[in-house]
Amino acid sequence: MSLFKARDWWSTILGEKEEFDQGCLCVADVDNSGSGQDKVIVGSYNGYLRIFNPHPVKPGDEVQPEDLLLEVQLREPILQVEVGKFVSGTEGLHLAVLHCRKLCVYAVSGTQGNVEHGNQYQIKLMYEHNLQRTACNMTYGPFGGVKGRDLICIQSMDGMLMLFEQESYAFGRFLPGFLLPGPLAYSSRTDSFITVSSCQQVESYKYQVLAFATDADERHDTEQRKLSSGKRLVVDWVLNIGEQALDICIVSFNQGVSSVFVLGERNFFCLKDNGQIRFMKKLDYSPSCFIPYCSVREGTINTLIANHNKILNVYQDITLKWATQLPCIPVSVKVANFQDLKGVIVTLSDDGHLQCSYLGTDPSLFQAPKVDSREINYEEMNAEMKELQKIIREATKTQDILPESEKQRDVTVTAEVSPDLDEESQAIDSEVKAGAVPSVTVKITIQSRVTAQKPCLAVCVQAPLAVTCDQFVFDDLEPDTSETVVLSVFLKENCSPPELEGTCMFSYNKPTGIPRVSQCSFSLPLKLVCFPAQPSKAANHKLTIDTNKPPISFVTIFPDFVDPSEGDQANALGFQFLTGSKTTLLASKTSQRYRIQSDQLEDLWLVTKELIHRLQEHFKKQNCKDFACTFSGSIPLQEYFELIDRHFELRLNAEKYQELLSERAVQFRAIERRLLTRFKDKTPAPLQHLDTLLEGTFREVIALADAAEENQANMFQAFAKLKSATHLVIMLISLWQKLSTDQIALLEATFLPLAEDTQELGWEETVDAAVSYLLRTCLSKSSKEQALTLSSQLSMPKDTSRLKKNITLFCDRLAKGGRLSLSTDSATQPAAVMPGGCATIPESDLEERTIIPGSTAVFASLGQTTKQKSKPEKPLGAEVSRSVASEISKKV
Repeated sequence: MSLFKARDWWSTILGEKEEFDQGCLCVADVDNSGSGQDKVIVGSYNGYLRIFNPHPVKPGDEVQPEDLLLEVQLREPILQVEVGKFVSGTEGLHLAVLHCRKLCVYAVSGTQGNVEHGNQYQIKLMYEHNLQRTACNMTYGPFGGVKGRDLICIQSMDGMLMLFEQESYAFGRFLPGFLLPGPLAYSSRTDSFITVSSCQQVESYKYQVLAFATDADERHDTEQRKLSSGKRLVVDWVLNIGEQALDICIVSFNQGVSSVFVLGERNFFCLKDNGQIRFMKKLDYSPSCFIPYCSVREGTINTLIANHNKILNVYQDITLKWATQLPCIPVSVKVANFQDLKGVIVTLSDDGHLQCSYLGTDPSLFQAPKVDSREINYEEMNAEMKELQKIIREATKTQDILPESEKQRDVTVTAEVSPDLDEESQAIDSEVKAGAVPSVTVKITIQSRVTAQKPCLAVCVQAPLAVTCDQFVFDDLEPDTSETVVLSVFLKENCSPPELEGTCMFSYNKPTGIPRVSQCSFSLPLKLVCFPAQPSKAANHKLTIDTNKPPISFVTIFPDFVDPSEGDQANALGFQFLTGSKTTLLASKTSQRYRIQSDQLEDLWLVTKELIHRLQEHFKKQNCKDFACTFSGSIPLQEYFELIDRHFELRLNAEKYQELLSERAVQFRAIERRLLTRFKDKTPAPLQHLDTLLEGTFREVIALADAAEENQANMFQAFAKLKSATHLVIMLISLWQKLSTDQIALLEATFLPLAEDTQELGWEETVDAAVSYLLRTCLSKSSKEQALTLSSQLSMPKDTSRLKKNITLFCDRLAKGGRLSLSTDSATQPAAVMPGGCATIPESDLEERTIIPGSTAVFASLGQTTKQKSKPEKPLGAEVSRSVASEISKKV
């Protein structure tokens, strides 16, 4: 047992499921026994009033029946109980009970019993006041300096102080600037009421000011208040404490000095009578209640402060003297005198745990047994240590990341894509210009083995694809239950998607409050974005994929695109995309090759990916494990760089549009200010064509906004095409270099770092930084290149020459035998040249002129791409300015 636990002297549990709060506890000699022994009075929100007289035979004994003097149900919630001289004609103590709409004063008396049942106690109602307003709390004292009796002041929920002179109602006053009620206390030395307002200020009001102020009944009557002779209610002093207060206590242990104690949410204040701070203490915990009491040291005051960590701290002024552990969180604490024991700490929790305790320690009676002295055998200890270390090593090797109980997933999410397209398309607001936009149904099933709280399902597909509904919210799932949702996926934007995949993410909370996420992926069919068409013989872009197996008939691997009547003779297949472009797939009759051709480079990606995937699945079903695809042609870097330039040009246009819009907006606001000045002038003045200038500027702003919006749509389509082409280049490089899965993942992270493209962080600068890092680490030729530092800040480049140069150098390093790795150990590379692909390029020649065999790409000194038969390029900035000017002239 800890030495710092509160010593239990007497305790009990009050009722069942009853609620208590700060004002529900009071200690006093309520039955006027004259022995100086306090009784414990407790009222609950359930309306029960209980009076206890604790007297255990020995500390920690169970509660005896005679400890409960009185228990009565008053049928109304009890907000606060106080004991004072509340009845006229006598100075005996009486009990005041505050209800929501009633104040009752009782006399508690006891009759000595003549049999074994003991003494009998009863309460008698002396008087009651029905309240016109809902009460919050109350305080009492000798208001106005009266002798031998106590008056009561009740604070209502709407900020009215109602004062009662015992059996009669005196007056009521509204507090100025009231919003919410706060703690209330009375200082007899200054004859004032002290509270804490919603402005987080301690405010003091003199009783005399309250008595002579305007009556509360005249507050809402403006005319009557003007004619009233009462004075305005003014505050005596104010102190801003900067936080809400939990409680206020006023103590005066000698006639000369009294102190105002305020317990805040994070600080503890001691104030003088005039509102000046005597001292304050910053608390490193959240307090729940407090009580000051007299100290044995002259000039100091002790304070008990309880917190939500079940700790009761004892302070002497601001010095912590003792801390003790409590069994519960108290909402009220008092100090009482029982029998021969003085200074007993009485605490009450919100669920009715009433305890009387004292501070102290118990000596430890435990004695450690004597250890038999024996000689230590170090050889046996070393052998045992080695055996234990071996067990630990084996355990760490085979230990899973998740515990055994979590190996089986608590929630399983599966997505099933329908093999056929929807008979009736579910496409909504599609911008595709094709006649009918197909859709495919996806069925998502969620199976839960545990209770899942606040479940939510999110379905994501990359634009330009869209779903009919992407968010689903369910009720809490019980164990061994399932939920099923059905949605449709369709092509929304008028461009081909770079990926035909989607993701389902199911988030929920465990009963313990821990959040969890389960997810799954699904693949969409190729016929969602294209349909069969006649093959075309001519095309601008062609790719050849080599395999190590004889060609397979398209009827076998593309049954959904080929008519079965053609039989095995079908060696050409056409794919017509919904966006209008066409791709042709050819199978060689004499060699083990497949050719994919199209007029657009980006349209080759989906068909090439689908071809390789279906070939792998076909040979996997036949248990053929040595099937492989290779690429021995040239990487289409020139066509790829044209897509990069097109995307970057649109980014520059967007930046230009933004600057022009900002300039026209500033001009528009300046003209508006001039016009407003003219209109407000008392002497009319000619507008000097300001209205015409305003209208022209407005049209320019609208035209620029439309042009910027159209440029944004074009940039979105250009980025989708760039992503498709990037996927294609990554696949060709992986087939060319026969990269592993980890190396392909590294390549994708380098060239596809962004899901969306923005002006602040674009694709060009991100990829340039990633490729530069690889060139200076795993693909570096010497330690000198590794020592070069990269810029830590990404910004939009002036042109794409550096990016294209780095991509070309990247392919050249791979052609020389470079190996992709995140470690720098692979910096020293062999000089072998892989067959096909990009030939070895001398570093010195790369700066001046670089030509890749089999490609139309020629790199000048600045790395800009040109075609051999194309016109020389114009400066990009002039091109943007002319396009913007022409666009504005058309629309204005």
